[in-house]
Amino acid sequence: MLIAITRPTGEELLDCELTHIERVPIDVDRALVQHDDYLAVLRSLDVLVIELHRLPGHPDAVFVEDTALVLPEVAVLLRPGADSRHGEVPSMAAALAAYRECVTMESPATLDGGDLIVFGKRILVGESTRSNEVGIRALGDLVAPFGYRVEGVPVRDVLHLKSAATVVDDDTLIVHSPFVDLGFLEAELLETHPDEPQGANVVRVGDVLLADASAPRTIEMLEERGEQVVEVHVDEFGKAEGAISCKGVIFEG
Repeated sequence: MLIAITRPTGEELLDCELTHIERVPIDVDRALVQHDDYLAVLRSLDVLVIELHRLPGHPDAVFVEDTALVLPEVAVLLRPGADSRHGEVPSMAAALAAYRECVTMESPATLDGGDLIVFGKRILVGESTRSNEVGIRALGDLVAPFGYRVEGVPVRDVLHLKSAATVVDDDTLIVHSPFVDLGFLEAELLETHPDEPQGANVVRVGDVLLADASAPRTIEMLEERGEQVVEVHVDEFGKAEGAISCKGVIFEG
C-alpha cells in the first residue's frame, strides 16, 4: 500500500520562506481547502494518509517533502537549507521509524527533499540555494551501501530541482528546460508548455499522474501521450514556492 505523510498548515503559511519570487498575498482559507482536496485525491487513490501534527511556529512545515527521502531500503532524514525548518525533522523521523530504518544527515550538510529526483538507482540533486555540496556528498555516503549513485545538477532561477523536472515513469521525465538541463540522462524528456513551468511538477500515484491544474496545456500533452491525469489545485501554495510534490512524502509501506 502507498503511504503519504502530510502536515496541515494555517496562518503561519503567510510567513513562508521565499527565494526566487516576490511575496504576494496568500488566501489561507483557500489554501486550506486546496490542501484538504489534495488529501481527498490521495485517499480516493487508496493511499493511506498519515497527517503529522501542525507546527504553527514553522511556516513551511506543510512542505514535508523537504525533510526526508524515503527509498525502498532506507529513509534519509534530511537537513533543510533554511534554518527555520530544522525543527520539522523530528516529527517526520518519528513517523518514518515505523516503516524504515532511518539514517540522519548532519551539519554542515544542507539538502532539501525538493531537490531530489530518484531515477532508478540514480539520485539527482539540484545544486540550489537550499542544498549544498556537503549535503550532496553526505547523501552519496548514506545511500551508497544500497547501490545508489548521487550526482549534482545545476538549476537556474528556481527554488528546487523538482520545480523544474519530475519523474513521469521509469523511462521518462517532464522538464521545463529553461530551469535545468537534463539532456545527459538516457531518458525521454517531455517539455512543459513554455508558459507553464509549474507543469514540470507531477507526482506518480500508481497508474495516475497528479498534475497542477493551472497547467492545462501541459496536462493536455500528458493525456495525449496516454497518461491518466488527476488535476490538483495548488496555486495558493505556489505563492509560497510550493508545488504538488512538496506536500507529501509518498512511499510503498
